[in-house]
Amino acid sequence: MKRKLIAAVGVAAMMVSVAACGSDSDDNKAADPKDRKGTLTVWLMNDAQSTWPEVVKDANKEFNKKFPGVKVNVQYQTWADKTKKLDAALSGDKFPDVVELGNTETMTYILGGALGEIDEKKYDNSDTWIKGLKDTCTYEGKLYCVPYYAGARVGVYNAEMFEKGAGAKEFPATEDELKTALGKIEKKYGKDKGFSSLYLPGKYWYAAMSYVAAYGGKIAEYDEGAKEWKATLSTPEAQKGIQHYVDLVNDYNNADKTKDEQDHANVMANEKTALIYGNAWEAGSVVDGEGNGNAELKGKIFPISMPGPEGKPLPTFIGGSDLATIAKSDQQDLGEEWISVYTSEKSQEGLMKENTLPNNTKQLQPLKEKPATAPAANAVEGAWFTPIAPGWAAIEKSEIIELMLLDIIKGKSVAEATKKADEEINKLINTEGA
Repeated sequence: MKRKLIAAVGVAAMMVSVAACGSDSDDNKAADPKDRKGTLTVWLMNDAQSTWPEVVKDANKEFNKKFPGVKVNVQYQTWADKTKKLDAALSGDKFPDVVELGNTETMTYILGGALGEIDEKKYDNSDTWIKGLKDTCTYEGKLYCVPYYAGARVGVYNAEMFEKGAGAKEFPATEDELKTALGKIEKKYGKDKGFSSLYLPGKYWYAAMSYVAAYGGKIAEYDEGAKEWKATLSTPEAQKGIQHYVDLVNDYNNADKTKDEQDHANVMANEKTALIYGNAWEAGSVVDGEGNGNAELKGKIFPISMPGPEGKPLPTFIGGSDLATIAKSDQQDLGEEWISVYTSEKSQEGLMKENTLPNNTKQLQPLKEKPATAPAANAVEGAWFTPIAPGWAAIEKSEIIELMLLDIIKGKSVAEATKKADEEINKLINTEGA
């Protein structure tokens, strides 16, 4: 899922200057849970409202069995404006007690002191939480949020185009086989018409870094001796992955190479590509006739494990969401109680029924056998994530990696472009709020 990390301006300062307020009262501190009163405000993204509303409803009922005097006020947010609204709320006296955060958003709020510390012993299956998700909640050995659900990028392909264009009744198992099929599909559907057999946009850094990971490279590594992060895109491993990605873009993307991935599902819906590399749920977006999709493609679009270099599956970026309490809320204990119910094994089963990956490996197993979820479920445990570094928010906001990729696509050497990118990353990566 798309998670553009936006630095929370002044979060650290506001946490110091604004005292805890809101719904504090003697009733809130009552020893008996049945005597607790007040309202617990929860911000969830609208995915929950549209896809698993019964899970939310059931969690609230279960919570109220223990705390009948506490009203749970769930307010649904959209990804487009959530961070802006949250930053404004944190600077005032009307803020949520519990908030859902995309997993690349958490570090900004952890470093800013906005999130309360979490006791993982209170949560179902915490000993089998998917490591990549737990890592997004962890800083300096402490936990500040709870994994909610996982996601992974996979191939999304048009089976009809592969069969008619390449004679492939099954998706190619290796990248070499895939390239052969893509060449045939391009001839069938015509690149002169703006058709791309594989639509990889030039600024799609999540995809590019998956190829870096395939060759053993990383964006940055923590130097224990120097006690700081250091950019590593100019290492031979990373350069090899970046060049591999750029070659795919130049060989198969016959559209605008300067774009990012935000509209690639629409490109597939408009039948201008046979294959994209996206979130597993985007297979549904492609055929969603009530949205921007094409309902005539139903039964033709499927998620699939993306073949990578050297005969191995392509490593995937771990997506997903986390849940956190707000540090200055006087109801952090209630917030933890609600999150515990909402992320219980029973609640996770409700998400799984909607083909959403659970937050733990114990429940992940059945989804590895289900066609709709198997590609993502099989990829998520070994997925990579961005550096858990103080300055990562500023790095992503500055689009250093995207601009590096465009430079290479336009002809700059990988060595020159990655050296420049490492220099720019090193200026920001160790500085909070840089």
